[in-house]
Amino acid sequence: MKLQFEQDELVNYLKNYGFIFNSSEIYGGLSNTWDYGPIGVLLKNNIKAIWWREFCTKNPEAYGLDSSILMNRKVWEASGHVSNFSDPLIDCKNCHNRFRADKLIEEFAPGVNVTEATPLKDLYDIIIEKQIKCPVCGKVEWTEPRKFNLMFKTNQGVVEDAATELYLRPETAQGIFVDFMNIQRTTRAKLPFVVCQIGKAFRNEITPGNFIFRTREFEQMEMEYFCYPQQADAIFNQMVVKINNFLANVLTIDPQLIRQVEHKKEELSHYSSRTIDFQFLFPHGWGELWGLANRTNYDLSQHQKHSGKDIYYLDPTTNEKLIPSVVEPSVGCDRLFYAVVASHYKKETINDDVRELLALPYDLVPYKIAVLPLVNKLNEEAKALYLKILELGISATFDTSGTIGRRYRRQDAIGTYYCITVDFDSLKHKTITIRNRDTTIQDKIKIRDLIKYLNDNHSVF
Repeated sequence: MKLQFEQDELVNYLKNYGFIFNSSEIYGGLSNTWDYGPIGVLLKNNIKAIWWREFCTKNPEAYGLDSSILMNRKVWEASGHVSNFSDPLIDCKNCHNRFRADKLIEEFAPGVNVTEATPLKDLYDIIIEKQIKCPVCGKVEWTEPRKFNLMFKTNQGVVEDAATELYLRPETAQGIFVDFMNIQRTTRAKLPFVVCQIGKAFRNEITPGNFIFRTREFEQMEMEYFCYPQQADAIFNQMVVKINNFLANVLTIDPQLIRQVEHKKEELSHYSSRTIDFQFLFPHGWGELWGLANRTNYDLSQHQKHSGKDIYYLDPTTNEKLIPSVVEPSVGCDRLFYAVVASHYKKETINDDVRELLALPYDLVPYKIAVLPLVNKLNEEAKALYLKILELGISATFDTSGTIGRRYRRQDAIGTYYCITVDFDSLKHKTITIRNRDTTIQDKIKIRDLIKYLNDNHSVF
C-alpha cells in the first residue's frame, strides 16, 4: 500500500490550513524547526490527551511525572549517553557538507546491511567500494567517519567552562529513572507499576529532515513499566497488543500503513535485550513511529552505581531488595501527529466537486463543531449559540466567511466533525441544521436537543 499523495502536497496542506508553520519565518526561518498553528496545536493536544487517557488514566498501576529538561550532567554519564549517544559523521571534502555515513549507505546502497554497531572503518570501506557520491555535489571525496555526539550542550550560569556545562535532555526516560525512589516512596506503588511522561527532548541530528519526522527539538510520550524480571516478557507482549490496538482502533490509523520490525541482536542498543519498532509508511517511506524496548535493569543499575545511592524495590512478601526490570514503549508526538494526518487526509469527488477531507475520529478532531450563520443577519443568534457550546467545554469555531458550501469545504478540510447552520427557522422554531462531516447528511434538530444528539452519537458527557 502507498499513500495517494506526496510529502510536499501534505506539507502545503498543513501550512495552508493553519496546522504547522515554518518557525521564525519572517526572518527567513530556521531549518528543520516548526511551529504548530491554531489548528495543529488543537490536534496535537488531543493526541497527547488521548495517549495519556489510554496509557495512564485507565491504568490503575500508572502514575505521571513531569521531570526537568535540565539535569545534572552525571545523569547522562551514567546512562551512557555521553559515551554512546552518537552517530557516524562523514564530510564531503569537496563541498564540505556533512552526512550520516550509515544513512548514506541505506539510501544509495540499499542492498547493504549496516547497523548502529557497524564499525566506522567498515562504513567508510562500503562508501568507497560502492562509490557513493555526495548527494549535493556528486563527488566521491569523503573524510573518514567519526563519532558525533547528538546531545545539545549549554551552560548553567554566567561562566562558560567545563564545570558549568549541561545538556538538553535527549530523552525523557532518564528523569523517570532518577526519580524512581521518590515515586515509589510517595505512591507506595507495588510491582508492576508504570510511570508516564510527556515532554520535550533535543537531539543535535546531523541530517534532520522529512518535515517533522526528524527534528532537533521534539516531544516524546514515554512510559516506563517497572516489573519483576520474570514479568518482563509477558508485559512486553502485552504492550505489543496494546500499541497495535491504540494505533488501529483508537487513532483509527490504517493497519496496512503499520508494520513491526524486530531488532536483530547486533542491532540492539546497549541497554536493550529486545526491541521492536512499529514503523509507519510516511510520505517519504517507511520510518520508525513507536519503539518498544526491554531495557532490563540497566538504567536503574547504572544510576545506583554512579550516584552511590541505593536504588531498589523492597519486595513486600520476601523483604528482599531488587532492582526492577523496565519495559519501555516510547513514541514521538510529532511523528504520531504526522502519521495521524497522513493516514486520514484524503480527497473526494462529490458531484464533480473535489473536497479535501481530514477524516479524523471524533475524539481527535481540532473542532467538534463549527457554527455557521446562513446569512450575516443571523450572526448575533449564531454567535450566542457558539458561546454556549464553548461554555460546555466543547471545542468549536465560528465561521461567517463565504457561502455555506465553501464553509463546509473549509471545515471538512480541517476535520471539523459537525457543521451547525443557524437559519431563519432557528429564530422561528428554535431549530438548527447539523451536518455530519463524513456522510454529509443533514439533520434538523431542536437547539435544546444538541447535547442529547452529541451524547447519543459520541457519549461526550
